[in-house]
Amino acid sequence: MSIKNISLVYDEKVDINRSAIEHRATWMGLTYKAAVEAGADGEAYARKAITETGHVHGKNFKAMCEDPTNCVQFEKAFLNDLGKSTFQQDVTELNEDNLKVEFHYCPLLSAWQKLGIDDETCAKLCDIAMDGDRAIAEEMGLKLDLTDTIAKGCEVCKLHFHK
Repeated sequence: MSIKNISLVYDEKVDINRSAIEHRATWMGLTYKAAVEAGADGEAYARKAITETGHVHGKNFKAMCEDPTNCVQFEKAFLNDLGKSTFQQDVTELNEDNLKVEFHYCPLLSAWQKLGIDDETCAKLCDIAMDGDRAIAEEMGLKLDLTDTIAKGCEVCKLHFHK
């Protein structure tokens, strides 16, 4: 599989933000790897911690919305210009019931690739990281469908938050 994760946006703030995200993804990747090498269930530990992180963030986003299940309000709380540039996001659908977002670049995947992590493990780490977004959706009273991911070799990541 040939994973294409190419940045088309460069800006000082975006580069700083990507660097911070890559730093955290490096921790995640190396922690997962160390747990597996020690014979522990690195996936279970990582999923538990990342899900808990998502719940923390989800509660914060929920507090910012009068109606957390309104996807228009959720989009305003969840997405901002810096994040949109960092992940090269496009909102492809937005109404009260649906928020569809496509990610054209992933700094987490970039970090894992720089560590030399194989494609299969990158896809697994991506899915684990998405547990945070799944927990955010849960806190908001929404569902999250994740169909395509760059880490699986798709052109973009497709996230669909909905009622």
